[in-house]
Amino acid sequence: MLPIEPQSCTAFAGQARLATGSIRDVALATKRFVNQDDSTTILIFDNATSQPVEIDLRGTADEVLSRLGERFSVPPAAAIADTGDGEGGARRAGRPKLGVIGREVTLLPRHWEWLGTQPGGASVAIRKLIDKERKLSESKDLQRGLQEATYRFIHAMAGNLSDFEEATRALFAGNRERFFGLTEAWPVDIRDHARWLLAGGAVVSAAA
Repeated sequence: MLPIEPQSCTAFAGQARLATGSIRDVALATKRFVNQDDSTTILIFDNATSQPVEIDLRGTADEVLSRLGERFSVPPAAAIADTGDGEGGARRAGRPKLGVIGREVTLLPRHWEWLGTQPGGASVAIRKLIDKERKLSESKDLQRGLQEATYRFIHAMAGNLSDFEEATRALFAGNRERFFGLTEAWPVDIRDHARWLLAGGAVVSAAA
């Protein structure tokens, strides 16, 4: 299976941000740069995860893009467009399936008593509680993902900069104000990209 193309990525030439955007746009911008200066270290990051993105810049720009086309793919339409009954078949007439699954739930008497007082009954109350917990969990997972993506980036780009260790502690402690303060003196492009990652810039861009 071919890897999925990153939503967007960012290239750095040394400590300076070179380009950000689709992998093809970044590849072309990076190719133009190395044609003029092949002595500067180039690092390219997936904006969503800060995982490194490897691009073979040998040859012409067309050859670079051709190799990208061989490496990256997008999911086939059939994998993401479900217009049938959940099994790939044609949609049937009649009442649509709601996806409700009946299973046994074991609770203490006080739990059943409380559920019985809730509007809509026990089933509605349980679904609401589950949805609420899912949202809380998703929020925590998102925050953890932003922290991890930010850490991968600063570990690669700022590991030797002042206050790196303290900034890392502030990052994982969720102290954004302290993290911003400790990174204020970093090279502007590194500092701003780290802040953008932590603020969920890549997530917002992908959702737009």
